[in-house]
Amino acid sequence: MRFADRVQAGRELAAEVSRLQRTEELRDPLVLALPRGGVPVAAEVARALHAPLDVLVARKIGLPGRPEYGVGAIAGEDPPVYDKTALEMLGLTADRLSSTVAHERTEMHRRQDLYRGDRPEPRIEGRTVLVVDDGLATGVTARAALRHLRRQRPARLVLAVPVGSPQAVRDLSREADTVLCPNQPAVFEAVGLWYENFPQITDAEVTEALHATTAG
Repeated sequence: MRFADRVQAGRELAAEVSRLQRTEELRDPLVLALPRGGVPVAAEVARALHAPLDVLVARKIGLPGRPEYGVGAIAGEDPPVYDKTALEMLGLTADRLSSTVAHERTEMHRRQDLYRGDRPEPRIEGRTVLVVDDGLATGVTARAALRHLRRQRPARLVLAVPVGSPQAVRDLSREADTVLCPNQPAVFEAVGLWYENFPQITDAEVTEALHATTAG
């Protein structure tokens, strides 16, 4: 199925998360969006759970000359997480991507400062943390985010996306305690193909959504 937009996708995903909440304890939940596209989706999930919303800025490391093709990702100050199979197929090494990593880390810091301002980072330890994005293609960005959060000892780590490739869902089931992905088309190709309206989300829209709630 295709979603009208990210808000509709978020509401349908929120229904899935609410069903999970009714059957299993989601202790002290915190919803973390992967910006920018994950924010409108995550806002609906946070609203349904009556949970705080915040962001975790993770940046894709793109193929030189083809930045849309992700071969790795970074989150926090952690080392890059690479798709080793993709690197081998492309004949790339991590050293050849060092300038791309430096550029993406600078952009990650810029967005963190812009989105968070003076707010402290939310507490992770002992909480149910739900990582939300608008879709899952290769899954490399979500993998970096999940590994970054795992080091902070959440009680439970949930990845929730409206649509994703079956392979990425299987792969990330080894990183998260629970993966919620109600739509897993056999032929996936790209996240945007599963939305009728898929505009780029602006920094202003991200900050507006975050100002509407406070992460605790």
